[in-house]
Amino acid sequence: MSKPLFFDEESEVLHSQVPHSKDCKVKLSFNLDFDIGQSYVTAKIQDRDGNIRKLNIQAGTRGIKLQSDLIRLKSGQDYPPFVYVQTTLKDSRIFVRKLPIQGLSDWLLIFEEDLLLLAVKGQYEELEILG
Repeated sequence: MSKPLFFDEESEVLHSQVPHSKDCKVKLSFNLDFDIGQSYVTAKIQDRDGNIRKLNIQAGTRGIKLQSDLIRLKSGQDYPPFVYVQTTLKDSRIFVRKLPIQGLSDWLLIFEEDLLLLAVKGQYEELEILG
């Protein structure tokens, strides 16, 4: 079996830390079709009930604001302090970032410059958020 290729050293280090899906409080996975703005990208995502939600990726201090409608925590559970955002790029390299949760928002907001630049260049179409 060949060794996976990574976007950068940070992705390689973080890849081994990403929790397995069954161990996650936050678990999102979706296909994306980006609309490109001047300093951000947006995508409409459909939740499991068929509702359309919005994702916004922009540069800034690394972090994520979750949309509570997309996360279904059990009674008494708290949000984890951070989540892992990962995708496989079109050239098969793996991209991973560990982002602190900055709170809740009306949209799912991700602040991460490399993820923004890769979206603008059309380098990925799927995104997974685990935490």
